[in-house]
Amino acid sequence: MLLIIGLGNPGSQYDKTYHNMGYMTLDKVADEMGVKFKDTKCKALVAEKFVAGEKVVLAKPLTYMNLSGDSVRELMGYYKATAKDIVVVYDDIDLARGGLRIRKEGSAGTHNGMRDIIAKINTKEFVRVRVGVGRPPEYMDLKDYVLSRPSGENLTLIEGAISNASQAVVKYIDTRDIEAVMRTYQK
Repeated sequence: MLLIIGLGNPGSQYDKTYHNMGYMTLDKVADEMGVKFKDTKCKALVAEKFVAGEKVVLAKPLTYMNLSGDSVRELMGYYKATAKDIVVVYDDIDLARGGLRIRKEGSAGTHNGMRDIIAKINTKEFVRVRVGVGRPPEYMDLKDYVLSRPSGENLTLIEGAISNASQAVVKYIDTRDIEAVMRTYQK
C-alpha cells in the first residue's frame, strides 16, 4: 500500500496557485499512471491503481490546506495505511523557487498543512516531497503570495519543479527506494 497525498486548496479560485503545488504534482503523476481523480473518499479526491501488485492511492484532500490532517487521518484508516506508506507533496516557501527537497521524515517547517498532518497522525516519520516556491516579494503578504499564480520566469521554474517532483514520485512508486529518488531528483 502506498498513499501519495498532494496538498492544496479545492476550488477554481485556487487552481495553479503556489499553494497548490501538491495538487498540480499529483495531476501530473495521475497522467503518468493513466488514472483519473473521479472518486471522493475520506474528504479527498482519489485515484487508485495497482502497480506491481501493490495498491497505490493518489489523494488530494478537499479540506483546505490548514485542515489537511483530517483527510490524511481518515485516508490512513480507510486504506489501513501506516505513516511509512505515506508520501506528502506540498509547496515550500523556504526553498528557492523551482527547487525540490525530498526527505524520509522531518518537521513541518513553516507549513500549516504539514503541521496539521503531523498533529493529527501523531508522527513526523513519513516521506515528503517539497516543491520550492520561494519567498514573497517584500511588498507582498505571505497569504496573498501563496494564493497567487506564478507567471513569466517564475512559472517556468515552477513547471520544471512540478515535472521533477512528479518524476520523483513515480520513481518512488516504482522502486520504493527513497535514497535513489533523493540522489536523482533533489535540487
